[in-house]
Amino acid sequence: MTTLRVSSHSDPSATAGAIANGMREIGKAEIQVIGPRAVNQAVKAIAIARGYVAASGIDLYCVPSFMNIDMAETEQEKTGIQLSIRSRHGIAHRE
Repeated sequence: MTTLRVSSHSDPSATAGAIANGMREIGKAEIQVIGPRAVNQAVKAIAIARGYVAASGIDLYCVPSFMNIDMAETEQEKTGIQLSIRSRHGIAHRE
């Protein structure tokens, strides 16, 4: 599973498409954000993604948690938020 990194400049619609694809393909998605504006963009994307997958009978929910991120260029550690996106009901995968 690929972890999406959302910034304050991320396009919520494009991010929502990536979330919807992750939900349809593997049944979950992960987003990492640092900062309040990035959280705002990520939450918008999750709301949009709910609409994208609702027609397929998928009901998304999000579980936030804190995480530490090592910043290579400054050799510092920052606290970010990880948003785990799951389906309220199991998703039947097509093979």
